[in-house]
Amino acid sequence: MSTALFTNKLPFLTVIVLLINYVVVSCLRISDVSNESFVFLSSSNGIGEGNHRNNHTTMFLPLFPPKEISPPRDELSRRHLQKSPSSARMPLHDDLLLNGYYTTCLWIGTPPQRFALIVDTGSTVTYVPCSTCEQCGNHQDPKFQPEMSSTYQPVKCNVDCTCNNEREQCIYERQYAEMSSSSGVLGEDVVSFGNQSELAPQQAVFGCENLETGDLYSQHADGIMGLGRGDPSIVDQLVKKHVISDSFSLCYGGMDFGGGAMVLGGINPPSEMVFTHSDPLRSPYYNIELKGIHVAGKALNLNPQIFDGKHGTVLDSGTTYVYLPEAAFVAFKSAVMKELHSLREIEGPDPNYKDICFSGAGSDVSQLSKSFPSVDMVFSNGKKLSLTPENYLFRHSKVRGAYCFGIFQNGKDPTTLLGGIIVRNTLVSYDRENERIGFWKTNCSKLWDTLNVSSSPPPPSPPSGMDNRNSTAHMTPALAPSVPSEYYAPGEIKIGLISFAMSLSTGYSELKPRVPELAHFIAQELDVYVSQVHLMNFSTKGNDSLIRWAIFPAGSADYMSHTYTMEITSRLAGDRLHLPDTFGSYKIVKWDIEPLQKRTRWQQSYLVVVVALLVILILGLSASLGWFIWRRRQTPTPYDPLGSVETMTDEKELQPLN
Repeated sequence: MSTALFTNKLPFLTVIVLLINYVVVSCLRISDVSNESFVFLSSSNGIGEGNHRNNHTTMFLPLFPPKEISPPRDELSRRHLQKSPSSARMPLHDDLLLNGYYTTCLWIGTPPQRFALIVDTGSTVTYVPCSTCEQCGNHQDPKFQPEMSSTYQPVKCNVDCTCNNEREQCIYERQYAEMSSSSGVLGEDVVSFGNQSELAPQQAVFGCENLETGDLYSQHADGIMGLGRGDPSIVDQLVKKHVISDSFSLCYGGMDFGGGAMVLGGINPPSEMVFTHSDPLRSPYYNIELKGIHVAGKALNLNPQIFDGKHGTVLDSGTTYVYLPEAAFVAFKSAVMKELHSLREIEGPDPNYKDICFSGAGSDVSQLSKSFPSVDMVFSNGKKLSLTPENYLFRHSKVRGAYCFGIFQNGKDPTTLLGGIIVRNTLVSYDRENERIGFWKTNCSKLWDTLNVSSSPPPPSPPSGMDNRNSTAHMTPALAPSVPSEYYAPGEIKIGLISFAMSLSTGYSELKPRVPELAHFIAQELDVYVSQVHLMNFSTKGNDSLIRWAIFPAGSADYMSHTYTMEITSRLAGDRLHLPDTFGSYKIVKWDIEPLQKRTRWQQSYLVVVVALLVILILGLSASLGWFIWRRRQTPTPYDPLGSVETMTDEKELQPLN
């Protein structure tokens, strides 16, 4: 074989390789159905706040999505978080500074009634507004109707509770530092934790409100989910039933994205998690052993005992900001301001408060560490929790690129109170069984998807001895969706996707960069994973925008259960999505469900067959190429007379001799 013959075969091999690449890419595109998904807590119900911002319950701050939506470097893996055999995995909604709190959804009764509750480690009683309440605010969901639940029972007066004047029923009363209060009667009913929870519905005692005052009256959330220590706590009740281990975890979203995740039950903590001792006898709250604070690597000149006054250092998820004893606050403020060389101090967003604010840092949160110093919290065991600027700052609502201290002086109260801002983008594990609390910096807005890697479980069965009518425990009461009944005939049609069109009064140019943020809020409101929400198309008409979305099955599931579909469509039919006002007004103009498309045996295995054919083709080409090379090396070059040398090659590299 001549060199020219071998060279002429290269274009043929190139074509084959390009053809193989085209077929592989085409197959992968066919197998991945439009996977264009997008990712994304204010009443201060805590204890012991000082005089500053006690009544300032809502900070209307703009939220800007990051320029890129990409997995964080330390995003959780299945190996990092191994769920306990029984746990309630629940998404967190809202935003810490936009609303002042984080909420999660809880369903109570048979049939279930949905409530958005503030997750509060500083409270023990879980309570919702009752239909008998004469002074309850206008909240997110309708009041609880005991008469509509077949499993509701009032908690009768006994020696372990405070009784009403008639000595017939147990009552509760709660007052908070910002002068809000809640009171009502205690009842017992079935409590469900959502579609993504593997924990079955449980009987639990909760408060049925008859009176609200202050921030509790005016807030958008329905009530409180008590996660504190004590018998009324939802955690204590579940632990005593032996359905979860004695621990729970919270993960609050960061400055640009709200939401997050909560797990009732144990997790396998990451190796990088920093723990500190939490003494349950120190106070009725969740204490940590804080002994020092470093700013820009330098320790504040403080006596460690300053963080041990009164209740000590308390971690309270129901409080928005951080409140330090006077000496600690003065030292912290001075140390931080010494590190601010290129920033200018400006007035705060609210003239009623003397906020400490600075401009000139820019709007990119990821670059804040270039303008503001790092802060470390040092525990008694020598371990340190490193904080980023978003853990002690909040955005100025009136000046772009300006930020304010989210740490204040706690009046004359010597308690150190750590609110939600200090643990933004931090997984906090309340390991009550081992009397410790752990911290791990991560991206909490993406943690929910990581926790929920499995497909959506079927509706759990009611506990033994309960009314079988609770088999629909995860269906939210709403207007019956106008869907052909054949879609819901068991065993006949499987739901492949739910599509809906949404009209918004926001222009295309303003709305387009916020589509990832909008997709995240839709996932929260429909109680689905963010990865299930897919953008189908985007159009505009005048000053309005029209977006078509699709909800696909979770994880590796091929279809959605009828109950799961009914819950999603009932929210769409009842127009029950609550989006931030920054998106303008909206309306669901059309929605539909599509059955799972039946595939032939060939369609189900086409990718395997194509890959097998490609492997055979590549092996065949490799064998042929190898054979040609081997033949060329084995074939001797024939001897030709000198006079015929020009016939050896077409390139005429050799010239005839004279």
